Amino acid sequence: MTKLMQIPFEEEAEDIKDKVVTYWSKRAESFSEHKHEEIHSRKKQLWQAEFLRHFSADDKLSVLDVGCGAGFFEMVLSDFDFDVTGVDLTPEMIERGKELLSRHGAKARLMVMDAEKLDFADSSFDLVINRNLVWTLPHPVEAYMEWHRVLKPGGMLLVYDAEYAKGFHHYDQMQNLAHKNVTDAMVEECHDIYHMLSISTLDRPEWDKACLEKIGYENIVTDLGAGDRLYSEKDQFYMPDRMFLVKAQKAVV
Repeated sequence: MTKLMQIPFEEEAEDIKDKVVTYWSKRAESFSEHKHEEIHSRKKQLWQAEFLRHFSADDKLSVLDVGCGAGFFEMVLSDFDFDVTGVDLTPEMIERGKELLSRHGAKARLMVMDAEKLDFADSSFDLVINRNLVWTLPHPVEAYMEWHRVLKPGGMLLVYDAEYAKGFHHYDQMQNLAHKNVTDAMVEECHDIYHMLSISTLDRPEWDKACLEKIGYENIVTDLGAGDRLYSEKDQFYMPDRMFLVKAQKAVV
């Protein structure tokens, strides 16, 4: 049986979050420029095609992007008539995201918020999405519960992530082209965060599916081919870690 995970003590969890915020604060400027380049590459169209596998561009969706970083998904969704809100724990990322949206004339609400403790009412969103977030969370079970809470009945969850901690040890880091301009010190800082997180030891996305089932999500699907669709090209956005998708729905009452 798949166990959920050991929850860290609250003091330890807050220490992890502080380290995550510190890390991404230092990377915010260069990360924002990297997302600007990604928006102007084929990746925007690839991500739009990926999303349209799961919903229609004609849908009128309220969307929550959890861990929005510098606003990449907000830019991807800007061609659709959606009501998009992005939240991130790192204030510097939110500021960079607002600058990026303004720079491109795109509209979305961006705000500082903890992915594990959302300040939204129950049943607020049709769709909750995120990319490369869950691996950073001290309490991913609580996060999955929160995202379930804020989804409307019948609402959809799309989680794109990878086993980055395991990949750090399995791959030659020279293959990680997305980190080509990240300093060795920052890479090592990220590595230290990997080892602070219990989720780094779990087998994913099998663990995610078991967790979502226990919480009460329905129609849960794991897709190991997401990275092949989105990041097969060895360009400046390529990471060797295989990105997967976890898709689920909140039950219709």
